Amino acid sequence: MVTTSPNEGEEREGPVIRDKRRIDPETGKVRESGGTGEQPAAPAAPVAGAEGDADSSLKTQLAERLADLQRLKAEYDNYRKRVERDRVAVREQALGQVLQELLPVLDDIGRARDHDELTGGFKSVGDRLEAVTGKLGLERYGAKGEPFDPTVHEALMHAYSAEVTETSVADVLQPGYRIGERILRPARVAVAEPDPNAEPDAASDATPNGDEKTDDDE
Repeated sequence: MVTTSPNEGEEREGPVIRDKRRIDPETGKVRESGGTGEQPAAPAAPVAGAEGDADSSLKTQLAERLADLQRLKAEYDNYRKRVERDRVAVREQALGQVLQELLPVLDDIGRARDHDELTGGFKSVGDRLEAVTGKLGLERYGAKGEPFDPTVHEALMHAYSAEVTETSVADVLQPGYRIGERILRPARVAVAEPDPNAEPDAASDATPNGDEKTDDDE
């Protein structure tokens, strides 16, 4: 009868040997694991959704910055236009005040010309003054026979006339002056309106050749 010990047939645990040599004796290469013989851990795989969220956030920020730049540019353009418009308005106002003081002098020159008194040195001075004010944008207006416009004309006299078909300027008592669209002084005029009591034109009773109809023609 063969007996065995209680521990017979069981595998005994032997000693664990760890090779901590930095140089691998088989390949002769330096071990990256610090000589433990263990393989380095593989890097963690990137999360699939993290990269997409980062791109979406970056695009949102870029869109916001672009909108801010566009808004700033629009505000600057509006500011520049407003400054330029104000500058032109201030210039026209200052120029208008200076030229308005010269209107009485221009009136005297005009009256002297109408009475053939603008001669000699006075004529030269008058012509030069009118040329200079014209270069500065001063425009004289108002003429006999033109349609009456209450926005640029000031009616001082009123009459009816059978010679006009619409309200017109019958005479210019004092010329008007303007700079561009700005009226420095309206033209003071006499106004003529069509006469409501005027008789119809007798031309309707005339024959095609201009002769009046007679009883013998019938």
